[in-house]
Amino acid sequence: MMRRLLGPAVFKLREKASVFLTELHPAPDAETRNEVMARLRKRDFEATHHCSAWREGVPVHAHGCDDDGEPKGTAGAPMLRVLEGEGLTDLIAVCIRWFGGTKLGTGGLVRAYTESLQGAIQSARDRQSIEEIRLLKHGEIRVAPDLAYLPFAVLGAFPEAEVTGQGFAGPEAFLQFSLPPGHEAALDAAWRERSRGGSIRWL
Repeated sequence: MMRRLLGPAVFKLREKASVFLTELHPAPDAETRNEVMARLRKRDFEATHHCSAWREGVPVHAHGCDDDGEPKGTAGAPMLRVLEGEGLTDLIAVCIRWFGGTKLGTGGLVRAYTESLQGAIQSARDRQSIEEIRLLKHGEIRVAPDLAYLPFAVLGAFPEAEVTGQGFAGPEAFLQFSLPPGHEAALDAAWRERSRGGSIRWL
């Protein structure tokens, strides 16, 4: 299941005198992510680190993270793992740290950045600022006009499928549909059998 952030969320964590302020912001593209980072760096210019992680696309086609001076793999990477585990996309998570004078060690840093981001996500949930994204696969079936009934008959066995369009293209009738991922192989097999070797065009 994939999820999208509807609005900003904030969570603050204190760990051995260090303060971790995590903010989540909707960010569907690089321009928006850069604007968020520039704004937070300017606002909290005196902070020690501005660590971040982000994911983009449905399905996700790009992601990244930045430790911003923390030991490699102790900030951005664990934050990215949290976003992946939650299925969140089209957002940037920024964890701003003010160093309190006591070193936390690599394990302590990973734990602090992870817990701070988890707190921000829970805050977003509490505010109902996270929505589930309904992923769908789209397909098209073409047949001779006198067989236009057949795609409807086959799709009728798949209650998850939804007809999205129908008509004629040249000498053929077409039916367009959508359905949740995971049903493609079964539908392909059913159509192949009923149409005696026909195929579905997946869009």
